[in-house]
Amino acid sequence: MRQLLTLALLTCAALTATAQGLQPISPRFSADPSPHVFKGVFHVYATDDESNSGKYWDSTSWRLYTSPDLTTWTDAGVPLGVSVFKWAKPDAKAWAPEAAFRHGKYFFYAPVGGDKIGVAVSDRPDGGFVDARSDALVDKARDANAGDEPIDPAVFVDKDGQAYLYFGTRVPKVVKLKGDMASLDGPIVDVQIDGLSKEAKRTYGEAPFLHERGGVYYFTYSTGWPGQIRYATGRSPLGPFTDRGLVLDYLKISTNHQAIVEHEGKTWLFFHDNLLPGGGSHRRSIAVAPLVYEADGSIRQVPLATR
Repeated sequence: MRQLLTLALLTCAALTATAQGLQPISPRFSADPSPHVFKGVFHVYATDDESNSGKYWDSTSWRLYTSPDLTTWTDAGVPLGVSVFKWAKPDAKAWAPEAAFRHGKYFFYAPVGGDKIGVAVSDRPDGGFVDARSDALVDKARDANAGDEPIDPAVFVDKDGQAYLYFGTRVPKVVKLKGDMASLDGPIVDVQIDGLSKEAKRTYGEAPFLHERGGVYYFTYSTGWPGQIRYATGRSPLGPFTDRGLVLDYLKISTNHQAIVEHEGKTWLFFHDNLLPGGGSHRRSIAVAPLVYEADGSIRQVPLATR
């Protein structure tokens, strides 16, 4: 059953979080946001922390939230679960998702079990997804250079129509997608980020994400566990990128995962944090904040001083 969530109906804890400067989009534990605007409506696909054990990220389905205005949110339920992929184990972990719309279809990119990424397709964004293949799109056991963990997929479609899939922990990966959005188009390659330093605790950990503004490609990522959200810029979706600075500082949880969406001339940063009672590193909450660019194109750090 879908449940309409308004600011007036949020839990007392959510209102407290609002007073402190951050507001969860739902009183349900959710994390790893994948935000999109489909037909003028915000859609946020998420890892469902509410249904995990509370001791690990072991849920087996994903969650969807929608909003016309970033203020009133609807819990749209479960768009799909791991069971859509017959090649996956029934209890395989459903981690940070991604979605895309192309050729009149909605595509859902699903990290399954920590070693594979599946892709499902539907005619609508809120359900009806079926496996777009008979096997995984990325498989650690099959594909060269898939990395330690092929997780955290993020899709970027450039102005020339070429689609790219980013993913991976510890070493970021990128691979081109074919026009069907369900097949790899060439080898998986490492993403080069210049200016990283272990001594300065500026390293890549996970959560790769790419967006473009004014001909500049912005590559954002988490530095680890716990991690900051940093960004790097380049002139090609394939890089190389140069580390430019901090977007979001450390949070009081063990992970940090972001995504960015632009709509009607404004840019928004979605991320997760510990905002609800009973929350923590395995029971996280999704929040959203404005993302501001300086005149030189640099990103202004998102302030969390009011937390």
